[in-house]
Amino acid sequence: MHLFYSPVVTQGLNLLGEQESWHCTHVLRLAQGGTIHLTDGLGNLYECMIQLADPKKCVVNVVSIQAEYMKRKNHLHIGIAPTKSMDRFEWFLEKVTEIGIDEITPVFCAHSERIRIKTERLQKILIAAMKQSLKAYLPKLNEPADLKSLFNQDFTGQKFIGYCESAEEDELQKVYHRGANALILIGPEGDFSQEEIVLAKKQGFLPISLGKSRLRTETAGIVACHTITLLNS
Repeated sequence: MHLFYSPVVTQGLNLLGEQESWHCTHVLRLAQGGTIHLTDGLGNLYECMIQLADPKKCVVNVVSIQAEYMKRKNHLHIGIAPTKSMDRFEWFLEKVTEIGIDEITPVFCAHSERIRIKTERLQKILIAAMKQSLKAYLPKLNEPADLKSLFNQDFTGQKFIGYCESAEEDELQKVYHRGANALILIGPEGDFSQEEIVLAKKQGFLPISLGKSRLRTETAGIVACHTITLLNS
């Protein structure tokens, strides 16, 4: 399957963006009459026939639609501190998109090693990972927020916080209820501050363990995502 992305797809003829047109006709060398699949990132998968194979403005015609393709039953939102190395944070975004995630919020904490990020490049990484893994849902990437702002957001489901040096946490797979929405907080490599941990608990976040090893921030985020996905498979 050749999967392409367009944020807006309508019945009938659709014009691919220049980058997608180039990939379709120049990289994959697909020609008029060829078949591709198109997603709007909202869960819809469209089978299309190429009407005009132009590297700058490829035109495709929608043949059939699979609505809510591979729909998830639960909503998974991970709030995570961006790593000092953006390569590692980008790797996290790529892998959780491949595994399956609905929403991501970069969170700035008291011990954050990075306090600025540009979301434009990160959005491109999410799109590429969605297409590579043949998914029809594009994760929502929120603008960066401080931890207290995230606490104040409305959320219906289970809320968890993973941090080091705690003797009270249970393993995520033991406390998560299959099918439930989940909001999971992953802190920076300097960990959450004690004030942040206390405040999170007051806001209903349950401390969790992601295993016996001490994990890097991006690894912890991937393990959390994979655990929820496996429990709901």
